[in-house]
Amino acid sequence: MITLALSKGRIFDESLPLLAAAGIEVLDDPERSRKLILATNRADLRVVLVRASDVPTYVSHGGAHLGVAGLDVLLEHDDGLYRPLDLGIARCRLSVATRADFDYASAVRQGSRIRVATKYTQMARRHFAAKGVHVDLIKLYGSMELAPLTGLADAIVDLVSSGGTLAANRLLEVERIMDISARLVVNPAALKIERETLRALIDAFERAVQARA
Repeated sequence: MITLALSKGRIFDESLPLLAAAGIEVLDDPERSRKLILATNRADLRVVLVRASDVPTYVSHGGAHLGVAGLDVLLEHDDGLYRPLDLGIARCRLSVATRADFDYASAVRQGSRIRVATKYTQMARRHFAAKGVHVDLIKLYGSMELAPLTGLADAIVDLVSSGGTLAANRLLEVERIMDISARLVVNPAALKIERETLRALIDAFERAVQARA
């Protein structure tokens, strides 16, 4: 039995057309069911629903053979998984945002120090280190926009889609760090053991992505 790890929400919803194009139909609706293990139209394939941040862990430790995870999650956790395919879904960007009255350009001169709130501490640290800027990182898990507004931090590093939430909270996107999309990830050991089946799935996903493009 091959196990595919997905997370509820945008990645699950945007994965469904790719799965369908690859000949895979999920038989249970996670919005109407409390099931965390979902059957598909293939007797040899099932879907497990986990938190987005847990997808790499499940795949890395063998709880799933393969999964779909955002590049942000993969780079932050660096689990050394095989990433054969950019699925081109769940697109957004990782950016720096500040209050509108904060002079970001002056604040990030080489050798300066700023306070940054984010849940992406590893990526934020690497980004500012490359600029020669010292950062005091404050790890938050939600309501990131509050940090600059309350004086907790000078800036935030977070995912941005439309920018509507930033605008609603009077924040400006001042620097784009990288574009983010969801990737197909595979357990390297599983690929050796189940090579024929997993390679066929990877190829089916690749055809689905190409057809979508």
